[in-house]
Amino acid sequence: MKIHGLQKMTLLDYPGHVACTVFLGGCDFRCPFCHNSDLLDMNAPAIMDDEELLRFLESRRGLLDGVAFTGGEPLLRGDIADLFRRVKALGFPIKLDTNGTHPGVLSSLIREGLVDYVAMDVKNDPARYAMTVGRGRAGDSFADSMEQIRKSIAVLLSGDLPYEFRTTVVHELHDDDSFRGIGEMIRGADKYFLQCYTDRDSVLLPGLSAPSREDMERYAGIMKSCVKSVSIRGMD
Repeated sequence: MKIHGLQKMTLLDYPGHVACTVFLGGCDFRCPFCHNSDLLDMNAPAIMDDEELLRFLESRRGLLDGVAFTGGEPLLRGDIADLFRRVKALGFPIKLDTNGTHPGVLSSLIREGLVDYVAMDVKNDPARYAMTVGRGRAGDSFADSMEQIRKSIAVLLSGDLPYEFRTTVVHELHDDDSFRGIGEMIRGADKYFLQCYTDRDSVLLPGLSAPSREDMERYAGIMKSCVKSVSIRGMD
């Protein structure tokens, strides 16, 4: 398997763990605010393969206590379960980032005990989801993808696995109605994070901007009527 990036140590990506973050290329979305736009192509140049990754993890036993997998969309990889089995065999808990479009794979990994924490992005309310993920062109149908996203939400809400939902908040893409819709989608969830957008050279659509602190706090207030714990990330 191609590995497209590796952050050798992080205290942020896997809550409560000293972890490394593994970046896997390939994604079924084209979010205009994506910070990892260089990872959208699964065939992009790799920095290592899975055997090299496993050797790295072997060398970090006792130093790291978790591995976070992100992308791109890791669940596009047909051999992801095998890699997770080998990482777990080394004694590392696994945190998975996902966009929720592959509920069958997600369910299978959870049933087999191959993931220990899931962070799922919820991009916007259903009416604006396709536009927010770069799939809003005339003639496109997003109904099937939206159904898969709802199924992934249900998998997490109905299980015992620790998880979080999160939204990257962009001034041009989100408003109060966004969070009313998101709140209904994930009603009853344990944890939800609003992540303030930060402009970078690597985003797909330059010129987007961050919401104000006032807006972020108002959006958080809307979500508190639906979710047990609501927090804001990325505001100074």
